[in-house]
Amino acid sequence: MKQRISSAVGAARQTLPEGTGSVGAGLVVSAITAYVFVVIALNALSGDTKAAFSAFWAVIFVAGPGFFLPLEQEVGRALAHRRAQGLGGGPLVTKAAKLGGIITVVLVIATIATAPLLSDQLYHGDSVFVAAVAVGIVAFYVVHLTRGVLAGQGRFRAYGELLAAEGVIRLAAGVLLVLAGVHNAGGYAMALALAPFFAVAFALRRQRDILEPGPDAPYSELSASLGWLLAGSVIMQTLAYSPLLGVNLLATTDAEKDIAAGFASAFFIARIPVLAFQAVQGTLLPKLAGLAGSGRHDDFKRGINRLLGVVTVIAVLGAVGAAVLGPTVGKILFKDFTLDAQGLALLAAGSGAFIIALTLAQALMALGGYKSMVASWAAGLAVCIAIMASVSDLEWRVEGGFLVGALFSALGMFIAARLTLRRVGDVGIEALVEAIEHEPIEI
Repeated sequence: MKQRISSAVGAARQTLPEGTGSVGAGLVVSAITAYVFVVIALNALSGDTKAAFSAFWAVIFVAGPGFFLPLEQEVGRALAHRRAQGLGGGPLVTKAAKLGGIITVVLVIATIATAPLLSDQLYHGDSVFVAAVAVGIVAFYVVHLTRGVLAGQGRFRAYGELLAAEGVIRLAAGVLLVLAGVHNAGGYAMALALAPFFAVAFALRRQRDILEPGPDAPYSELSASLGWLLAGSVIMQTLAYSPLLGVNLLATTDAEKDIAAGFASAFFIARIPVLAFQAVQGTLLPKLAGLAGSGRHDDFKRGINRLLGVVTVIAVLGAVGAAVLGPTVGKILFKDFTLDAQGLALLAAGSGAFIIALTLAQALMALGGYKSMVASWAAGLAVCIAIMASVSDLEWRVEGGFLVGALFSALGMFIAARLTLRRVGDVGIEALVEAIEHEPIEI
């Protein structure tokens, strides 16, 4: 029995990428604190303010990770490559910071320019949300760049501390707002936006020699296909948060607005599969690059298959758990929880299909399939929007649109990855190694 247990543990360690333990520990704290923050925030709010807060959450997590997750993952990959060659990464980080700064300025200007529309359509006239979006964009730029540097330097303990600290600080701010009797949704939005700054300061408190001098870094070292990568990332995040965006934009009658106000509670319960996957996501791509770059093509394929197995289990358990326990848990945690088991199961199944598509997308990026990745995400989002536009019932249109759209993206990724692997097998591993060395490996 001991031998079997040891063998199972060893197999699990080989299945999950290096660093997942540290990142996963930080994610556990981050996930728990995020849930508690959402619970206290949504229970402190009501009606339009609750719907506005959920809309803000969707907007900031589409704009933030959508534009800056590619920066994080590319900086991590490029720094890891430099570190393996014994080269300092200081010039590379400087270039990445300048590029990210330009994107940040453009996004902040766009946020201010669209402030009247955002306030009226999503935030019910509360202008604090617009300021929170602008501050949050800057915060996401800082935190994702920092995470990319820590991952690229192999400092996964600090990476995990950053994840945990952000969640703890955000929760502490939320608790203080509740104790102060704040029922303004903008206050909770600003707490979410400001927390990353303090978390970065905490995670970097003991880090030394992060920006070592080295040879100059051309922008092509970061990415030669940044446009495709950014497009894929933004479309992916939009699909991920399409239920929240859809329910807020499509609610027109008073009854539908009541549904939108309570929908956020169900959405966050159904996103447990996505949170579980995040422990793997942060370190998946460097592992894939290492397997392919070393010429171990069979190891590359086996690693993908094992990871897909892990993700599929997470997806199935998430959907079943949502159907069996979701309504009970929801009514315990949230004062206005109304979504039934069927609706929760659909949302959780959509989250499960989404993380399967996400796993396949990252494998496709490791193989250089940027256009296929973008096409698959775009096709899934188009199907999602088409279903939301054609179905009349509000809950069914957002739940069904998300599920079918995510499944459509996953199918596209699967077909593209199989075809790409088959082509790589025909031409040899050298083409894959060259693609990884000169093209970004990210979503």
